[in-house]
Amino acid sequence: MIQVNKEKILLTKTTHEFENDGVLNPAAIRLDDDVHLFYRAVQEGNKSTIGYCRLNGPLTVVERWEKPFMVPEFEYESQGIEDPRIVKIDDTYYMTYTAYDGVSARGALAISSDFIHYEKMGLIVPDMTYDEFILLAETSGRVNENYFRNQDFYLQAPNPEKKIHLWDKDVVFFPRRINGKLTFLHRIRPGIQIVAVNNLKELTKEFWKNYLAEFQDHILLDPLYSHESGYIGAGCPPIETAHGWLLIYHGAEDTANGMIYTACAAALFDLEDPTKEIARLPYPLFSPEFEWELLGEVNNVVFPTGAVQFGETLYIYYGAADSRIACVTLNLPDLITELLSQIQIK
Repeated sequence: MIQVNKEKILLTKTTHEFENDGVLNPAAIRLDDDVHLFYRAVQEGNKSTIGYCRLNGPLTVVERWEKPFMVPEFEYESQGIEDPRIVKIDDTYYMTYTAYDGVSARGALAISSDFIHYEKMGLIVPDMTYDEFILLAETSGRVNENYFRNQDFYLQAPNPEKKIHLWDKDVVFFPRRINGKLTFLHRIRPGIQIVAVNNLKELTKEFWKNYLAEFQDHILLDPLYSHESGYIGAGCPPIETAHGWLLIYHGAEDTANGMIYTACAAALFDLEDPTKEIARLPYPLFSPEFEWELLGEVNNVVFPTGAVQFGETLYIYYGAADSRIACVTLNLPDLITELLSQIQIK
């Protein structure tokens, strides 16, 4: 087992209107000795914007904005922008987030060349109904039946005249091009899928129709163990190591006490072909255990979304009970060793 140290709560809600109901699920990026967090800020009424704070080193907050860093501007995100992640690829920063219009939640992207001013690129996941997804995915005839178990959810539209679009969340880019391609993860429940394109312009309606017609070929990970039996989703951006891409993701298990979210160390994936899984931990990396993780807006949640490295220590930032932001640390070489040991066990 890996020793995981729960360091402390970093951020809680404030009296500022944009974050007076909770803060959670931060994107994290290290620039020099500072760590920049872009976090989901929730105001009463469950409308989300993105807040910002800067840490000197991995744990000391030295700056926190009193207004949102990014707010909804378009219809597809009119009721909230949620759960950001950030990477730098070449000379461009890619900030992905979940856009919520009050009915459908889908992955969107904003990019920046200066880290300060971001241009919203719109939705980058399939823009279609659940019925359209099922029709396309069934053409391959090989899809795990669990992908078709969400029908009741999509029939519960607040407005029956307005179709719920396919929920596709947890969009996370790899922090460099792989074989010249932009590569990212996304999540159509219950698993994690992978996409590789030469440029963002390729992500057309026709692209997604062809992609979903071969859906099974694009599934990176499906739930395997009990702690992730409900569904899984990408967490922190993949971390490049000498032994492969390390992915920290989240798992959800439906229990008698409700859904429990844990943080998982998915695996190492091949550096040049990340569709190839090398190893995977059979147990959670860390789970809800303290009161501030067990009780909140949503109970029993640890939800990792950002990670940075200082020396051999990996700092993982996560949302706790959908109410506050906290951090855990672990020794990265030890985690890699533990993952590699799973190969021998197999």
